[in-house]
Amino acid sequence: MPTFLHQRPLHGILSDPYPLSPRQSSSSQRQISLFSRTGLIALLSVLLILGVILPWTGTPSIFSATKPASLAKWQQYTLPQAVAFVAKNKTVIVCAVSQPYLPFLSNWLISISRQKHQDKVLVIAEDYATLYKVNEKWPGHAVLVPPAPDSQTAHKFGSQGFFNFTSRRPRHLLHILELGYNVMYNDVDMVWLQDPFPYLKGNHDVYFTDDMAAVKPLDHSHDLPPPGKKGRTYICSCMIFMRPTDGAKLVMKKWIEELKAQPWSRTKKANDQPAFNWALNKTAGQVFADLLAHPHCTNWIIGNLFLCF
Repeated sequence: MPTFLHQRPLHGILSDPYPLSPRQSSSSQRQISLFSRTGLIALLSVLLILGVILPWTGTPSIFSATKPASLAKWQQYTLPQAVAFVAKNKTVIVCAVSQPYLPFLSNWLISISRQKHQDKVLVIAEDYATLYKVNEKWPGHAVLVPPAPDSQTAHKFGSQGFFNFTSRRPRHLLHILELGYNVMYNDVDMVWLQDPFPYLKGNHDVYFTDDMAAVKPLDHSHDLPPPGKKGRTYICSCMIFMRPTDGAKLVMKKWIEELKAQPWSRTKKANDQPAFNWALNKTAGQVFADLLAHPHCTNWIIGNLFLCF
């Protein structure tokens, strides 16, 4: 047996078995120009990965649109904060709006500003687009009460979307009353041609108008009118003024109950106004209500505007 074993040299195990030739090595160390064909292809590949592939994998894209911090902060803005900010003399004017109805909101606000009451307006936004839009132009005058309903489209009267949208209204109003504020609610398909506040006389719990076309004399009965053919009154929920009394809160709570008892269905396409009338009828005698004589509001609908005189 030989006195020693032959060993293979170790240099080949850790070294590259396919070393680059001097020419290849020198060319690989050259920098690739960004404006060369190879550089442009590499850049396009990176953009493709970041802009197309990564979003599908759940990785945030650097191209994704995000709201500036100045707008995103309104997501934490609460109804108590908003009411305290806009209220004047413990009174706030409220509407509820989604993005498709922003032109109506603009008309309504212009008419209120002419009566010098715009500072006490609070827009309850029913989607984030409206929340951001209003607060971008008019900081602090819009609030969203979550959860936001699906209101990206203009819902038709009688649809389930319309019911879902309007059925949130009494909860907002009740919350404001419980905070201790007077509240006037308006639909935005109306405009003010005069100041309605001088007509809100006395210390009633709730003030409202009806859907009858005839304009009443000033000395008419301010009590709830007799029921119509359907067994209930025809009071309009488009304009309501309430003081933070037990009577007003009772009406709002009853309105919420009636909406739960009369949900929307394909066979019975409910809306919020019949429930409001049932609430008034069932609390009659417990609430000091005032049916306004329409000295400032008529039921003339011109286009989509409910004109107030």
